[in-house]
Amino acid sequence: MRGSSAIRVAAWGAVVLGAAAPLVRRRLGLTPPVVTAAAAAAPFALAVAARRSHLRDVAVVCLQMNAYVANYEMPHDDPERQVARVKIRYPIVADRLLGVGELPGLRLQRALARREGQPLRAAEQVLVWCHWLWFIVPHGTVAYLLLRRRELFAGGAAQMYAVFDLGLIGYWAVPTAPPWYAAQAGALGPATPTMRRMMREHGEAFWKGAWSPLYDALAGNPLAAMPSLHFATSVMAAHLLGDAGPVQGALGWTYALTLGFALVYLGEHYVVDLLAGLALAEGVRRNRHRAAPALRAVSRAVQRLEARAHA
Repeated sequence: MRGSSAIRVAAWGAVVLGAAAPLVRRRLGLTPPVVTAAAAAAPFALAVAARRSHLRDVAVVCLQMNAYVANYEMPHDDPERQVARVKIRYPIVADRLLGVGELPGLRLQRALARREGQPLRAAEQVLVWCHWLWFIVPHGTVAYLLLRRRELFAGGAAQMYAVFDLGLIGYWAVPTAPPWYAAQAGALGPATPTMRRMMREHGEAFWKGAWSPLYDALAGNPLAAMPSLHFATSVMAAHLLGDAGPVQGALGWTYALTLGFALVYLGEHYVVDLLAGLALAEGVRRNRHRAAPALRAVSRAVQRLEARAHA
C-alpha cells in the first residue's frame, strides 16, 4: 500500500472510531479517557482524510461537537456518584451576596411571575423560546461565518469551540446544581414560593406528550451549571457577529443579554453562573492572539499530513 493510501486509511479509521466511541461507550464499558481521546482525535483525522471543502468544515465541527457532547454527558453516566459530588451551596451563597440577601432569580419571579399553575405570560414564553433557540445560535453563528464571511470562519470557529471545550473543565471538576435543582432538593430553605423551573412548565404545556422524550433527549447532564455555557457561547456569538458587522453584532448582543435575563428569571442559572460564563468567553476572546501561534503550528502539521495523504 502506498504511503498516501496508508495515511488516508488510518485517518478514516480514526474518524470512524472517534465518531462511534461516544455512541457505544456504555455498551462496551469504555472509560472516559478512551472516549475523550478517540472523539477528540476524530476532527483532526477528518482534516487529513478528506480535502478541504465547505462540507468537510461542517463535518469537522460536527465531530468536534460529538466529542463535546460525550464529555458533557459522561459525568452523569453514574448519577449516584455525581449526586454525591454535586455542589449546591456555594452558588446560593454567592447569588445571595449579589442579590443583597435574596437570590436575584427568586426576587424576579416573585415580582413578575404569575402564580405557579397559571399559564406563562407572552413575554415569559418569549424568554423560554429564547432559551430553546440557544441550541441553534452558537453553531448558526459559525455557519454564518462559513457561508458569508469565510475569512472569519477559522478564527471564529476556534474561539467558539474553545469556549465549549474549556467549559467542560468546570463540569468535571466542580459539578454544580442549577437553582431549580437546589429548590427541589430543599436547599433554598423554607422560602415560599420557591424557585420555579418555568421552562419546564411551558414545555409541558406547549409540547404536551412530546415533552418528556424531547427533554430526555436533550438533558444529558442536569448538574452542569458552572460556568453557564448557554451565556458564554452566546457572548462569544455576539463578539463574532460583531466582527462581521455592526448590525450582526447588535443582533448578537441583543440575543445574549435577553438570554442572560431569561436564564436567571426562568430558574435555569444563578447570576454567578453567568458571570463565570462571561469570564470564560472574554478570557478566550482576549487571549486569542496569544493562542494563535500554537494553533497555526497545529494547522500546519495537519495540512502537511493532508498533503501527504493526497499526494
